Order: sequence, then structure tokens, then C-alpha cells
Amino acid sequence: MIVKMNKYAFLVYHRDYKDFLLHLRSLGVVHVKSIRPVADNDVIRQLTAEEKRIKGTIEFLNKFVSQNDEKSLRRSTVEQLTFSNIESVVERFRETIAKAQSETATLEKEREQMAVWGNFKYENITRLREAGYDVKFYTCRDTEFAKEYAESSNVFIINKIQATVYFISITKTGDINTGSAELVRMSLKDYSQLTAKIESLQTEIKQAEYQLQAIADEHLDTLKDMRKDIENHLAWNNVVLQTSHEAADKLMFLEGWIPAVESLEMEKEVSKKGFYCKKQEITDDDTIPIKLKNNRFTRLFEPITKLYSLPNYGELDPTPLFAPFFMLFFGLCLGDGGYGLLLVATALLLKRKVSDSVKPILTLLLFFGITTTIVGILTGSFFGFSLIEIESMSSVKNYFITSDNLMIISLVIGFFHVLYGKFVAAVKLKIQRGLKYSLAAFAWIFFILAVAVILVLPMMKIQIHKLLEYAMYGVAGLCALVMLFYNTPGKKPFVNLGSGIWAAYNTVSGLVGDVLSYIRLYAIGLTGALLGGVFNSMAIDMTATMNPFVRWLPMLLILLVGHALNIALSLISSLVHPLRLIYVEYYKNAEFEGGGLDYSPFRKV
Repeated sequence: MIVKMNKYAFLVYHRDYKDFLLHLRSLGVVHVKSIRPVADNDVIRQLTAEEKRIKGTIEFLNKFVSQNDEKSLRRSTVEQLTFSNIESVVERFRETIAKAQSETATLEKEREQMAVWGNFKYENITRLREAGYDVKFYTCRDTEFAKEYAESSNVFIINKIQATVYFISITKTGDINTGSAELVRMSLKDYSQLTAKIESLQTEIKQAEYQLQAIADEHLDTLKDMRKDIENHLAWNNVVLQTSHEAADKLMFLEGWIPAVESLEMEKEVSKKGFYCKKQEITDDDTIPIKLKNNRFTRLFEPITKLYSLPNYGELDPTPLFAPFFMLFFGLCLGDGGYGLLLVATALLLKRKVSDSVKPILTLLLFFGITTTIVGILTGSFFGFSLIEIESMSSVKNYFITSDNLMIISLVIGFFHVLYGKFVAAVKLKIQRGLKYSLAAFAWIFFILAVAVILVLPMMKIQIHKLLEYAMYGVAGLCALVMLFYNTPGKKPFVNLGSGIWAAYNTVSGLVGDVLSYIRLYAIGLTGALLGGVFNSMAIDMTATMNPFVRWLPMLLILLVGHALNIALSLISSLVHPLRLIYVEYYKNAEFEGGGLDYSPFRKV
């Protein structure tokens, strides 16, 4: 749910304003209303750039922090560093590492090219050239070599890899006919020289990393404190910027937002210090900050909501509305009981070892794993094996959901999810504008349900009573009248008729496309199961002729690599496609507007 906000105004004498801001910051509940852009303020712009720079330095140094048992054994060689030059020293080492890594990558490519020619010495080539001989390096296809160079006494094969021949020519200058061979551009250093240079660069990188490790161990906490100070200065300067000066700069005026449940306590604390505050009326022009409040389960899905956009203050919080569906969609996309159990085990094991900030993610993974396990059991898929085909499971074979049934189930889920989105949109419209403006939206829902009962149930060979059928015709007709002639209260019937017909076209065409989008739940789940089965077959078939005592090892390797790849690909699909169904199909039908401003109270970091 979206927490209700109250708007407050504060009026303070200019000499007491600093004390007031210190007290307001200690309360930590007021989201200051923005009336001026921060981008035009030089102080804030400078602080923002400094905070960004320190943040980058901290993120870079985090890679080099020693383990706790190593810190006591390490003594920094940079103890004399001051706060002002930490960043410059870190940047120098970072540039050293980046330059050495880039040069190493180039040399490794050259060494790889030189490896096919063997570990020869360039000084021997130099002596030949001084004696009047020209040494050149060539490569060509083995068939071309046999035709053009096999009989030449001046050509010497150095290596042959697959169908490519690597050879050299030792001749008086210009004596050889190059034919179709390609002249190779050689490195200026031989294999040994390249190896020595690479090792030298790697030593340079290790030395720089050692220095950075020492800096991280001794100064990282200081940098974090500096960043906190800058963030606090940013918040303070922003509040000062949003303050209005009244009565010839004698009075300071500030507006802010406070959660309604904390308003009375805030009023009491502010009044206790002798400062003036008053609750204000909220206008349509106000941008109200959004604070979400959900239970322990739906709170896990708030990052998914924020990934797209926070709702605006006049909307419903979409988090608890889509959370169960997202879990179901994930389970249908992954769809393997074995993979689900693996996710459950991984989440339970890692939750004991990770920080508190990561635990909600693992809890979410645990719920995803449970849903996937249930779907896998119902569909009979377990690590790529089809339980339906196991003879011992023949007695319960008819209870499994087949792939054909799963396709129909996916479309049915899509139909009700789209309809559910339209219901949420109708409820939102009722809250925002009143019942009469939402009647057409509700009419569409009942019209679609009535038509589904009349047309779809007989197609599924489900007989309905004639009385129910007539009732559904009546509901559909009544809803059609509301949709066509009362879609915009206050307008003339013929104007409503035109907009109603246009809305009907958009709704019907959109409904079909949206429902068909949910077939991806079936397709992705089926693809993952088929790939798992393919890897199982590969492990069995490719090792069928091996000794039984040796066979288990390559079979195990194929299964581990294959299923690891399948799980990785399936996890990506199982996250991306449910996101699409929520953000596109559901949000569109729920008429989600978004654009909410995150509640960020003025408080000390």
C-alpha cells in the first residue's frame, strides 16, 4: 500500500533556523518539498561531483580489501597518505593497472600468434639476413602447399594445424614465387621475449594491487566517512536551497511531507522546541512523495516495482497486486521440479552466510524455488526427465499436466490476468473520479465474462443451464449499453457512441494480442524441459560404448555442464518474461501511470 502523506509548512525566525534544521534532521521524517532545481546551484553541483568521485574510488578499492586474518599481517607502505591525496594515489595505481592489463592483452595475442612458429631466437634470423638471405613467414592451405611449394628446396614447414600449413622461405631476396600463400606479419619479439615481458607486466600489476590493498585496508573506512559527510552536506544545502526567505529575510519558510502516522509526533516535537508548523491542504499541483508499506511477503517484490517506476500518489500500489502472479509466472517458465529444489537448497544454504541486505533476495529466490518445484511436480519434469514416461509412475500418469494442457492453462491464466488488470483499472478510476466514471470500465469486465460463459464454455464441452445462458445474454446487453452510451458521463449519447465504438475496437483487438502473449509461459517452460532432456540423452548416448567403471565420470561432466547451462539460460528467461508480462500486459490493462517520487526524508546519514 501507499502510505498516506500530510503536507506541512514551517515558519522560523532566521536566527533560529540552523537550530530548527538540526532538530528537523534529528527527527528524520520530513521530505522537503522541492521548489528550486538543484542543478543550478554551484555548491550542490560541486558536492555532487565530489560524492560521485569518492563513490567511484570506494567501489574500486572494495575489490582489494584483505580478509580479516590478513589485515594484521599487512603493513601499509603508504601510511603517510592524507585525505586529500588518497584519490590521486589510487587513480595513479588504477591507471598503472589498466595500462599494464591492456599491454598484457596485446602481448598475449602476439604470443599466441608466435606459438605456432615455435620458440626460435630472432638473433638467428638476423644472422641469416646479414649473410644475404631473406627469411619470410607464410601460411596457406595444405592443398595449396602441396601444389605450389612441396618441391621447393627453399621452403621449410614449421607447423601444421588442421588444414593450415605454417612455413618459412630462406632465399636470396625475391627468389621465391609467393603464389597463393599469405605473408605473415610477425611480432618484433620472439616467444621468449614476449613471455618475459608479460611476466614483467604481471609483476607490475601485482605490486600495484598490493599497494591498493594496503590503501583499502587502512583508508577505506575513512573514505566511507567522507562520503557520508558529503551526503549530509548535500542534504543540508538542498534544504537551504528549498527555503523561502520572507519578511525581508527575517522569516524562513519551508514546506515538507510527513507520513500521516508520524505527523502528530512530529508536531509535538517541533512545538516543544518553540518552532511553528501547520498542516496544509494538498492541491492537485503537488508532487507527493511515495512511501510503500507492505507485509513481509509482498515487501520482497518492491524492488521489481521500483525497477520500472513507483506509482503516483493517486494510484494503487501494484506490488501486492502482481506479486503472486510473478511467482506463478516464474514457476511456469522454469517449470522443472529438480531445478526448483536446487533453488530452494541454494537459498537456504546462502542465507546463513550473506549480509542482511542480501537476505531478502535469497528469500525471494526461495519462494521462486518452491513455486517451480510445485509446477515441476504437476507437469512431471525433474532435471529434464519426464516422470510420465517412467513405468513405476503409470498409476498416476493421468494426474500429470501434459504439454497440451499447459498451453491451454497458460492462455486461461493470461485471460484472467488481463481481466484482473482491467478490474484494477476500474477500481482505481472509481477511487480517483467516483463510481459513475468507472461504470463503463466495470461494464467491460462483466461483458467479457458474460461472452466467455456464452461462447467459450460450450467450446470446452461444458454445458450450461438455459436460464444461466439467458442471464448472461442480459448481462452482456446491459453492459453493452453502458459501454456505448455512458462511457463518458456528461457528454451527449451520440458522442459517447462514437467513443464507445472506438474503445470497443481497441479493447477487443488488444485483448486478443495480450492473452496470446501469455503463451510464452508454456513455450519457455517447454524449451527448458526439452533442453534438459537433450543433455540427459547426450550423457547416455555419448558414453554408451565406454567401460561401465569409467563411464560415470564423462556422463557426470556432461550432465553438470549441460544442466548448469540450461539452468542459467532458464533463469534469465524466467525473470525477463514475467517482467514483460507484468510491465507490458498487466500495467497496460491496469492503466498504470507511475512517475512517483521516492520518499526521501531529511536525516543524517
